[in-house]
Amino acid sequence: MTGREKEILELIKKNPLISQKEIGNQLNITRSSVGVHITNLIKKGYIRGRGYIMNKSDYVTVIGAANMDIQGFTEEKLLENESNPGLVKICLGGVGRNISENMARLGIDTKLIAVTGGDSNSKRLINECNESGIDMEHCLILPDMNASIYLALMDENGDMAIALSDMRIADRITPEFIKSKSHVLKNSEIIVVDACLSKDVLEYILINFKDKKIMLDPVSIKKSRRVKDIIGGFHTVKLNRHEAQYLSNMEIRDEDGLERAVEYFIGKGVERVFITLGEEGVFYGEAGYCNTYKAPKMKVANATGAGDAFMAGIVYGQLYDKNIDDIAEFSTAAALLALRHHDTVNPNMSIDNINKILEEIKC
Repeated sequence: MTGREKEILELIKKNPLISQKEIGNQLNITRSSVGVHITNLIKKGYIRGRGYIMNKSDYVTVIGAANMDIQGFTEEKLLENESNPGLVKICLGGVGRNISENMARLGIDTKLIAVTGGDSNSKRLINECNESGIDMEHCLILPDMNASIYLALMDENGDMAIALSDMRIADRITPEFIKSKSHVLKNSEIIVVDACLSKDVLEYILINFKDKKIMLDPVSIKKSRRVKDIIGGFHTVKLNRHEAQYLSNMEIRDEDGLERAVEYFIGKGVERVFITLGEEGVFYGEAGYCNTYKAPKMKVANATGAGDAFMAGIVYGQLYDKNIDDIAEFSTAAALLALRHHDTVNPNMSIDNINKILEEIKC
């Protein structure tokens, strides 16, 4: 590919509907010259068909939160109204971003659509996400704003005791902005969303990309209110017990309650449901089938990233056409791997290490 062809291809990647005249104006060349270069790009297989459609690759797009996490850890019982000794870590976070990094570490071509600002935290976010293999090209950058922040205090068991999130910047993702990324979403194999997005945005995605497999992580009970009326539009949902109770309007006390909840979501139109149960494993199902997968107990370093790793495992299994039992097993192993590290995303996340955990479980 020539240097000029590379320049033209980059413009087409950013805007597949750009005209030859617009390309010529931006590169200061004639429209006829642009036409010749585009013909060559088509012959070489870089683009195809009308509208300069990029040749398809199997990538997944995640739309959701990207922020900085400030986490405090202690080995002793937390005392209220008191200064507690412990360890404080600052790392990248956000449910959508965490899922994206886990997916990238599993070898999935991953694009993240998120919003961040112009401060030093935002720059760190963009740089470190790119370094971990996430395509950040389609993020919304607002230079006059700061990155969102998630502040969490963990108890002596590695579970969250209390947290505070400043996610106001997430409201700047609008249906109009998502519309500008239609070419990215239309060519995605799977779309993953978290409920940090506004209800308007979530509805826009479900309506305009309904031919895609759209997967949901509700994030929390409070955030899940945004999807309660539209839950049936998602192909796959991954929830915890509390989110499942709220969204199904059912009290879940035992396996019968879990099965009724899964049947409720399937009846609404969801194809696959995974309800994570912490130490009790995961209850999951699809039309006409439910099952439980129980994982061994282990020492927890940090529990906050387990659900994000689990969702990445679901995406991996779906991409490779795994059956629901295999997906539950693989995703649980991914979550167990996440639990072993203090960082929200375990830097050792990989297919090989997940397979090692699966071997440990079976022994």
